[in-house]
Amino acid sequence: MDHAPRTEQPYGGLTAAQRSAYLDRIALPEPGAPSPEALARLQLAHLRAVPFENLSIHLGEPVVLDPDALVAKVVTARRGGFCYELNGLFAELLGSLGYRVSLLAARVFDGERPGPPFDHLALRVDLDEPWLVDVGFGRFSRGPLRLDGRGEQADAHGTFTLVPAGAHGDLDVLLDGTPQYRLGLRPYELADFRPTCWWQTTSPDSPFTRSTTCSMLTADGGRATIAGNRLITTTPAGERSELTLTDDEALAAYRTHFGIALDRVPQGPR
Repeated sequence: MDHAPRTEQPYGGLTAAQRSAYLDRIALPEPGAPSPEALARLQLAHLRAVPFENLSIHLGEPVVLDPDALVAKVVTARRGGFCYELNGLFAELLGSLGYRVSLLAARVFDGERPGPPFDHLALRVDLDEPWLVDVGFGRFSRGPLRLDGRGEQADAHGTFTLVPAGAHGDLDVLLDGTPQYRLGLRPYELADFRPTCWWQTTSPDSPFTRSTTCSMLTADGGRATIAGNRLITTTPAGERSELTLTDDEALAAYRTHFGIALDRVPQGPR
């Protein structure tokens, strides 16, 4: 079934050189024709190479939702970003590879209540069936989720379920029974997310202005995170360790765990 009217697929404006550099950034050769298997390889490679991070906010750098600016940041400068940047740019890569992509708005749950509209950006990718793809939510599914699936969907990070919510055709996305976000199925343009992106990067009420975070899936299936001045590592079995870092140790940890070279420590709350 099709939940939303489709629009012309506007993504894929990357040049051949940008696409090649992007695939090199995520250490993946040309993936071949669009397919669920190739899409899963692209998503996993991205999650293992590009961190979820909000460091620009705490470094005084602008967050610009423009494809060329995102290529310069994520691909050329080998940085990461948060949902609008990561999923916005990943849509460009997928479109340039022949995928039909739509940008969807979601409301992230805070306890039992979903947040404001445009709180999060996720992707719909249409192949023989529609898929939910998300490389910008931190710890989330490692592979695409069936957007029309209503049963449990097993993933390396847990069991996902998509449940109808409300009278507008929205879906609640649950991980191990806990709501993650409420997903709308109307397609949007990247520019539609700019007002909320601005709020997320400037408001004292935004979680992104309150603290720094940089987190990425590791090659063995664990996770490495720097939150403020703490380095948190999690093994695939869920064992967690935490270390408090000096400024010099933090700069070294950004390089070692995320390949991010900084000349100063982001000034988030400690």
